[in-house]
Amino acid sequence: MVDEGNDKDEGTPLPLACPLPKGMDLPTEEQYLYCIRCGLCLAVCPTYKLSLIETDSPRGRVALVRKMAEGELPLRKSFEAQMYKCLACLACDAICPVGIKPAHLALQARAVAFENLPQPWIKRPLFRGLFPYPGRMEWATLPLRLYARLGLRRVVEGLGLERLLPAQLRDMERMLPNLPARPLRQTLPEVTPAKGERKQRVGFFLGCVQSLMFAEASQATVRVLAENGCEVVTPREVKCCGMPAIGYGDREAARAMARHNIDLFERLDVDVVVTDCATCGSTLKEYPKLLAHDPEYAERAHRFAAKVRDISEFLAEIPLREPRRPLRRKVTYHDPCHLVRAQGVRAQPRQIIRLSGADLVEMRDADVCCGSAGTKIVTHYETSMKILDQKMRNVAETEAEIVASGCPGCQLHLGLGARRAGLQVRVCHPVQLLDEAYRAEEGSEEG
Repeated sequence: MVDEGNDKDEGTPLPLACPLPKGMDLPTEEQYLYCIRCGLCLAVCPTYKLSLIETDSPRGRVALVRKMAEGELPLRKSFEAQMYKCLACLACDAICPVGIKPAHLALQARAVAFENLPQPWIKRPLFRGLFPYPGRMEWATLPLRLYARLGLRRVVEGLGLERLLPAQLRDMERMLPNLPARPLRQTLPEVTPAKGERKQRVGFFLGCVQSLMFAEASQATVRVLAENGCEVVTPREVKCCGMPAIGYGDREAARAMARHNIDLFERLDVDVVVTDCATCGSTLKEYPKLLAHDPEYAERAHRFAAKVRDISEFLAEIPLREPRRPLRRKVTYHDPCHLVRAQGVRAQPRQIIRLSGADLVEMRDADVCCGSAGTKIVTHYETSMKILDQKMRNVAETEAEIVASGCPGCQLHLGLGARRAGLQVRVCHPVQLLDEAYRAEEGSEEG
């Protein structure tokens, strides 16, 4: 990815006589005038709290978008750069007393910039030539798997060669988790039968990062579902949910992937669509907005989204078997932004952790963004690390052995944070704890 914060090469200013993408909603005049400049959004914005610069705040970004839309502010690369400083953590959307949604507005403004300003050459090949094709994604990440699986990483670490890298590249290397030998999409059965009587037929949306990097978490998801009476159908033809493309302004690429995924799951005839990736879940639930102007898919998107559940959300809706051997671990939990605010799922992951038998210790500011925001380590490295380091100080205060979080982006970032802080903590998905408690029973019975 390129640094979207680069203000150089302003290009030719474009007053916004340029069209807005379909589905982009600006605040109404009443909403804008009703803003009492209370500053509530400033108090929860991670980027503003670091810089204390008004244009880095949600309130400032709303004003910039408004001026741009009214033609008073030219559409330039500097405007685009301000929109990319937003982490899209949605804290401002949640707290605004008059209902303005600054984070969503920043994402929509990126779409305007994508359609009307020169873009880095890499964007279209990424979002239209790579992300929609799981096989290509697997080939593209093969060098990472070879690096991790052939012992090259151990050699680099053993010789201290990573210390020769610039800080940003060093942290990107340290962020890499233990990768599966093969992507989970290739090895997970397309149909996993329920254990005992079948109570639900569940479609499992296997996300890109889960398949490529966190196979153990998704294997745990499928096992826990099967343990509790669910037949699990995992289609291998699933495509990226579309969030990376949305985050970088390419909404048309996201719409194409959304249509494919809706078609795919309609054919499966499942009761519910479950995902263990917070970002995937929030995006799938937004398909009705993304396809609102598509006459063929608008209603179908509503029906599809109504079936979507995060794994913890779904498990909280069905009767769960309590493990016979509680997991005795001290665990703290980080709320992913795309789960706690985008989907309103807060209590359910904690219920899963407690059901496993673990001792849940709440960290300070558990629902504050960890600084990942997808690719901020690439595009806004210093900001991302400052936010992460504060998060890890909060983790350290709990003295937990495990940090659980339901988002692969957060898990990657928290894993890096633990290494930066020298913390001996494991990072995992909450469902893995319940799965481990179930599997511990099998071990005791065999013994």
